[in-house]
Order: sequence, then structure tokens, then C-alpha cells
Amino acid sequence: MRQHDIRNGRDVKLEGGGRQRHPSGGAKEMLIGLEGVELGADGKTVSYTQFLYPTNALGGRRNTIDSTSSFSASRNASHRSLSLGRANSNQSSVDTGNDLGEFREYDPNLLDDPQWPCGKHKRVLIFPSYMTTVIEYVKPSDLKKDMNETFKEKFPHIRLTLSKIRSLKREIKKLAQDECGYEEPTVAMAFVYFEKLVLHGKLNKQNRKLCAGACVLLAAKIGGDLKKHEVKHLIDKLEERFRVNRRELIAFEFPVLVALEFNLQLPENEIMPHYRRLLQTS
Repeated sequence: MRQHDIRNGRDVKLEGGGRQRHPSGGAKEMLIGLEGVELGADGKTVSYTQFLYPTNALGGRRNTIDSTSSFSASRNASHRSLSLGRANSNQSSVDTGNDLGEFREYDPNLLDDPQWPCGKHKRVLIFPSYMTTVIEYVKPSDLKKDMNETFKEKFPHIRLTLSKIRSLKREIKKLAQDECGYEEPTVAMAFVYFEKLVLHGKLNKQNRKLCAGACVLLAAKIGGDLKKHEVKHLIDKLEERFRVNRRELIAFEFPVLVALEFNLQLPENEIMPHYRRLLQTS
């Protein structure tokens, strides 16, 4: 059986189980995927034209934070939130079935909410003229456990703990900003891509590092005009930092792009909160 690869226009051979063997011959077969992302397996042809916009709609826009507001007005006119149930996926990665309607509007402050670590240990005292919050001392391990339990109750469809999500974001920042020298806007874009995948239940233990690496790779390409050797250097760093196979990482970039509905140009209100926090911690 043969299938046409929509990414590079060549035919690839499919074996009996529906797994795709790359023409290179020695590549590892892809078993990790994203729920709701249809790539045309089993001989199907999938169109992504509903995610695309005419080239002239971009109007000479530049990839900077200051210019994102001019594009966001036209983009918001036909804004579509991420919808994981758009396609019926046969991939074996995940199986949720949760109603994600209330999480379709992305909030850049949600996962970085400073109230999360407080949990049940927080006490709010209200007085006639002011209100104050007191947080009792608690062991870091107990605080972490309580935070993750509270997070799981609020977001049952997310299969990663909040502490693990924040740990992955720290890895993204350390790699992109400290090791590769990317500026805060690029790191902020990677955070937005990553958090959108998280909030829509895309991540699990198997694909979390590939998702994080693909988000950094996409943000770096959008944030600057990378040369070939710069892309290779970034992939080398991602492979080392996240301990993933470079072939899987490169192959995972397109499913993440589809999961984000090809919407890599972000409005200012989604980037700026992350950008400000990055400046404060620099």
C-alpha cells in the first residue's frame, strides 16, 4: 500500500499495521502521536485548507511583538479556538472523551497563576478597610502534592501534573534563552504553543518532551530567519536537553503544527503576560 506524503510530495510505504516507514530505512517508526490530529493514515487524504489564510491577508507583517496587534484584529474576526475533537484519530497515544468547551479560550495567566501553590493552606482575612492573605508554613513536598491534586480536580482532562508542566517550561526557558540565546519574545511564543497543547489535553507522558521540543522549534523558526546550521544546532540542543530522537522530533513538528491549527502568529494579549514574566525573572 502506498500513501502520498502531503508534506514533501513523495510516496511512502505503509506496512500492514498502518505504521509509516520512512524512506531513509533506518528511521524509528513513529508510535507517539497527538489525539485529534489526522495525518492521512490508512490511505486517507486530509486537507488542512480550513486553517489557512490568503497570503495577502498577512499584509507585510513582521514577526515582532509590537506588530502582532495589527494582525490579531483580522485574525480574531474569524478566530477558531483549538478543537481536539475536529478529527477522529486512530492513533494509540491517548483516549480522553472530556468536554473541553470551557478551556477553548486560551488564558496566558492560568498555568502561571501564583495562587496555585497555596491550595488549602491559604487563609484569606477580610477586614473593614482591606483584605489580606496568610499562607501557613507547609513542607514543600506536601505543598507540591496539594497543588497537583487541586490542579487535577480543576483540569481532569490534563494527564500531566502542574509541577511537571512547570518543570517542562523551565527546561524550555533554559534551553532557548540560556543555551541558544533566543530573546524573550521567542521563548514567550514557545510557552503559548506549549500551554495551548497542555490545556487541550494533547500532552501525556509519552509525547510531552516531543511536544515541548517541537514548540521551541516552531517558535524559533517564526521568531527569526534561521540559517541551516542554526536549525541543526537547535535540534542538537533539543535532542540533548529533552533526550529525544531527532528523527521523531522533526517528524513531530508537523502534528503539533496541525494541532495548533497552523495558527503560529499570536495576538499580543497571549504573548505579553509571558514576556513580562520572563523579563522579571531574567
